[in-house]
Amino acid sequence: MIRIGTGFDAHPLVPGRPLVLGGVEIPHASGLEGHSDGDALMHAVIDALLGAAALGDIGTHFPPGDPRYAGADSGDLLRRIADLLREQGWNTVNVDCTIVAERPRMAPHIPAMRNNLAAALAVPAERISVKATTTDGLGFTGRGEGIAALASVLIEEISGENA
Repeated sequence: MIRIGTGFDAHPLVPGRPLVLGGVEIPHASGLEGHSDGDALMHAVIDALLGAAALGDIGTHFPPGDPRYAGADSGDLLRRIADLLREQGWNTVNVDCTIVAERPRMAPHIPAMRNNLAAALAVPAERISVKATTTDGLGFTGRGEGIAALASVLIEEISGENA
């Protein structure tokens, strides 16, 4: 059996925080607000995986008011979800992500993002796609007020030979 999941996350940009996307700290005047490190890309992937496996959402597993997750590294959270999926009998086949941001420029950081996502999911980087786009000045991302991320994943049931 195979399943598809989608995820979306968006956070406002605020001064005084590092900008972390895909586990990469990107030089920028502002960072993403959030209870954890605010990594909208990792959060979108987490939600996509949980949705594909019908295991709830990121807030169910890591409640935003829970002090244990204050400032948490989203890569660690993704690793925990990848482990949960494997325990439930699922392998990640591939991940396709899009970051929506007017700035900063994402292209130089995409290879590192792909590698970080692959490491957290324990899959080859060739199975991970990360793209970036702008909204040509439209909406909160276009005005530089925040960054959004979308993710689609394909998971497969673990069989005896894949386990």
